[in-house]
Amino acid sequence: MDTSRDANIGDFLRSRRARIQPEEVGLPPHGRRRVPGLRREEVAQLAGVSVDYYIRLEQGRGTSVSDAVLDAVGRVLQLDATEQEYLRTVARPGPRRAPASPTAVQKVRPGLRLLLDSMDRVPAFVLGRRMDVLAWNALADAVVGFSRMPAEERNMPRQVFLDPRAPEVYPDWAAVAAETVAHLRLDAGRHPRDRRLATLVGELSIGSEDFRRLWADHQVKEKTYGAKRVRHPLVGELTLPYETLTVAGDPDQMLVVYTPEPASRTAERLDLLASWTATPEPARE
Repeated sequence: MDTSRDANIGDFLRSRRARIQPEEVGLPPHGRRRVPGLRREEVAQLAGVSVDYYIRLEQGRGTSVSDAVLDAVGRVLQLDATEQEYLRTVARPGPRRAPASPTAVQKVRPGLRLLLDSMDRVPAFVLGRRMDVLAWNALADAVVGFSRMPAEERNMPRQVFLDPRAPEVYPDWAAVAAETVAHLRLDAGRHPRDRRLATLVGELSIGSEDFRRLWADHQVKEKTYGAKRVRHPLVGELTLPYETLTVAGDPDQMLVVYTPEPASRTAERLDLLASWTATPEPARE
């Protein structure tokens, strides 16, 4: 039995039960409760399954559970689309495969590197598994400084939680931290046997109380688009909307592009940074 999967689905479902009050789903509160939120038998009743069946699901013993049951549980627990997809992933993992070698390195294909270098007016970089930074263009390097980081530290969660300068770099650090953990949790659900991810989570848990708290909350979120504020030591604050695109042919890689408003103060400051890096370095690992 995959005990990491059992913990994922059990902790996830319990955390989602805890955030739903009985009166929100038409149930009487039944006086004082030992734990917050819905009881397991109440979820089972509302989802139309037996209590024993739901308990088996929460214990990771429901590998043959149907879409209809998972959809019903999701409706009761008021899961959003990403949470519902995560529930399906951890409830019914794919065929057991040997975990990737801890020394295996993700590669960025040459065409994607050329695409990065051609995007000389916007910062762009590629994230891989565990939010490792795999490649970047010159302007992304000017904004973030990837080339100055040791290779083993080119990882977004490590930067956010273990770099003491992170709260200064990100004025909205709390939001950045929550989003980072939510995406890492989604990756963990998709790859429950990833030993390098388990090691990363262990390092972050030891090194950051904030990470431990956010990880225990079991939030999951797809990294798609948004905006991030970055305080740059040379040009000041940058407001950076971003778009994230899954790389065709490799769903474990994402192209992240910062897309500032044309003629905005951020665009002007990026132009200034670009002028200082007029001879772009090729995108690197």
